[in-house]
Amino acid sequence: MRVVKHLSEDIQVSHIQQDLEWFIDVLNARLKHYFGENPTFSIETIAPPQLSGEPTIYSNFIAHYELPVAERLVLILALIPHLQPQILDVFFTKNEKFDRGFTEFGGVKGQFYSGFVPTGETAMFLLAGNDLQERLRFSMIFDEDHVFAQHKLLWLHNPHPDEPFMSGVLTLAEEFVDSFSVGKVRKPKYSVDFPAQRITTSLTWKDLVLDNHTMEQVSEIQAWVEHGDTLLRDWGFANRLKPGYKSLFYGPSGTGKTLTATLIGKYTGRDVYRIDLSMMVSKYIGETEKNLAKVFDRAANKKWILFFDEADALFGKRTNVGDSHDRYANQEVSFLLQKIEDHNGLVILATNLKSNIDDAFTRRFQSIVPFPMPKSNERFQLWKKSIPEQCKLDKSVNLKKIAEQYELAGGAIINAVRYAALMTIRNKSEVISEKLLHTGVLKEFQKEGKTL
Repeated sequence: MRVVKHLSEDIQVSHIQQDLEWFIDVLNARLKHYFGENPTFSIETIAPPQLSGEPTIYSNFIAHYELPVAERLVLILALIPHLQPQILDVFFTKNEKFDRGFTEFGGVKGQFYSGFVPTGETAMFLLAGNDLQERLRFSMIFDEDHVFAQHKLLWLHNPHPDEPFMSGVLTLAEEFVDSFSVGKVRKPKYSVDFPAQRITTSLTWKDLVLDNHTMEQVSEIQAWVEHGDTLLRDWGFANRLKPGYKSLFYGPSGTGKTLTATLIGKYTGRDVYRIDLSMMVSKYIGETEKNLAKVFDRAANKKWILFFDEADALFGKRTNVGDSHDRYANQEVSFLLQKIEDHNGLVILATNLKSNIDDAFTRRFQSIVPFPMPKSNERFQLWKKSIPEQCKLDKSVNLKKIAEQYELAGGAIINAVRYAALMTIRNKSEVISEKLLHTGVLKEFQKEGKTL
């Protein structure tokens, strides 16, 4: 899809306005035909506008996916409730014979939204009227192999399993609602419906201390994020490889797993979302799959990096089937396994212990990256990087000796420095003493149940 330079709001909405006017013409003609005022009508008789002039996000979308007339009408129908909902008020017309709305118009009323919410049935009425053969032809727009479904562009949202498929609400992917209407995609907010939080960092690669082997594997991941599309598309690997990339980060807490994921996102221009597994896992059968589906559906085609922290809580070894709860637990794992397998972006799973992760998962990772406890020379670098230039150390402080003496991860080291600096300020001093640094180290050991 071509990149659209920044245009004035008038130019950005001009193409949408043209399609809205075209939609109204088609809708009026369909209603006149349906109620006998126009004996012959098909949607092809009213040609869509050419959308000439400066390209917009909307016109580029239509051109990129080469949308035929029917698909273009369905697209604008899905967009109307977000832009000019009053256009659909005509569907509230009451059927006087039955003193109720027209079943064939479809549609639902939202919990808080008072306008007409179109469904698949609404789309079928617009496209086919009461022509059964045309209805069956156009119903293929919502098939799984259609471009709408394949690229997660537009779909019928959660039709009840006991109700007709076309009763599902016509849903346009949220990022396209945003980009068509305001010219940019809004960042999703952390909520029950999206239990993932965007994480960022002000640090750089220079602030990260990893051994050479780990850093090489991290560089491989970054190379895939930057050049994976070229590998698949231009080098012909699309038929041999799945588009996504899955990596397992394992190692003790505080060794840099989260920071590494965040830095990959920072330096490749990708948003990183940390999945909150405490909100993801449900004690109710079937709810965990729904929660997982929400995240993966929102992430489809976004090029986000999904980071599952403490992943063994959900991705751990599958249980032996002893009762129905075990069977459902294994179903959740299998469901997640398939979602990760199908996802076309980067997924990173982080765990403290590699042995906690089921072998069925590890076989599907493109890389398994160890984050070991840092060695003494690495700890020395971490101690130096953890102390800002503005801080003053007592002359007696020997960071190299402290690094050699105490085996701590980077997260614990920064905690020890923070404690020492805070106590120094409280004591109305400007120089951090060796004693306070040792006390900070002691507190970190106590957290882990260790002694000096």
